[in-house]
Amino acid sequence: MAIKEYYTPTHVYFGAGAEDKVAEVLKANGATRVLVHFGGGSVKRSGLLDKVEKILSEAGIYYAELGGVVPNPRVSLVRKGIAMVQDDNLDYILAVGGGSVLDSAKAIGYGSYNGGDVWDFYCGKRAVEGTVPVGSILTLSATGSEMSDSSVITNDETDIVYKRGTNTNYGRISFALLNPELTYTVSPYQTSCGATDIMMHTLERYFHQGYALDFTDQLSFTLLKEVMKNAPIALEHPDDYDARANIMWCGSLSHNGLMAAGNANNGDWACHQIEHELSAEFDVAHGAGLAAIWGSWARYVLDVDPSRFSKLGEGLFGESDPVKTIEKVEEFFRSINMPTDLKGLGLDFDEEACRKAALGVTFQNARTIGNFKVLDTEDIFNIYMMAAGLK
Repeated sequence: MAIKEYYTPTHVYFGAGAEDKVAEVLKANGATRVLVHFGGGSVKRSGLLDKVEKILSEAGIYYAELGGVVPNPRVSLVRKGIAMVQDDNLDYILAVGGGSVLDSAKAIGYGSYNGGDVWDFYCGKRAVEGTVPVGSILTLSATGSEMSDSSVITNDETDIVYKRGTNTNYGRISFALLNPELTYTVSPYQTSCGATDIMMHTLERYFHQGYALDFTDQLSFTLLKEVMKNAPIALEHPDDYDARANIMWCGSLSHNGLMAAGNANNGDWACHQIEHELSAEFDVAHGAGLAAIWGSWARYVLDVDPSRFSKLGEGLFGESDPVKTIEKVEEFFRSINMPTDLKGLGLDFDEEACRKAALGVTFQNARTIGNFKVLDTEDIFNIYMMAAGLK
């Protein structure tokens, strides 16, 4: 058995009013000049941005603003942030928002510290060797970026739009202020997308080849059941603290490495790669794209190890039939208004579109993806065809 690493250095402050500690925590981390990074108008409309900046001002902490992060965050804005950090001698980045803001903030940290072209880290030309430190105030439970080593950004500066990720322990941020109350105003659609993303981070780790630690499997089942229990409550009662708190903490633990601890490897991740091609090209919400792909992927790889699906079914539903297990996961997605095929995403793929997307995933036949089953271009084409209802 290979030795597995489990590294979670992020200092988490969890509970109502956690954002009130922002100046105290920044000072404890040595911050003096801060880039406040955020997305659209929600943090302004809610008053959160004004509140945070008032706290910083009263504490004598200099800050500069950079808003405009969108879902599937763009490298063009990252470059603007890097220039601001370098030109204004900023020494800390505070991400106020959801996973897209955090991914963008991490990229700014890498580019500011390492120099050169930040996209090099995302297309595999260079490895990250350090970062300007990043902290966060989370407003959306979904990506788990607040405790993960991951960052995914989209290159909007090329004729073909690319979405790529990089994983490095430098991406594990210094601190995360998690107040479930800040997610009360998240829309029903984004709440559902977030719940799906959280589930998929655990499912991607659960499906892998090699040794699986039963205790970690049982943790995975518990996390998945908590999301499936609390997502409908949050949709019906958006200001239910317990539901929002459970979803938020599940989001953090789903993607910090715990759900692969003790296993032979970190999981499959094919669904994420297949979905990235959709969100890069069509700007669909990541969680919805994952829901649209998962069932087709699951049916395509089922024969590799049906017992893995049976164990999942027993853990979640008391159902050992692997096919019914897949159907029940899809039923849950539909119950929270998530799509389970490409038409549900509003995408009308024909065979040519499926072929083009499959080639995009494999970088024009330059790589394979997946671990539970290694997938080449033809495999991915077949999964897209199934998701499009053409097979």
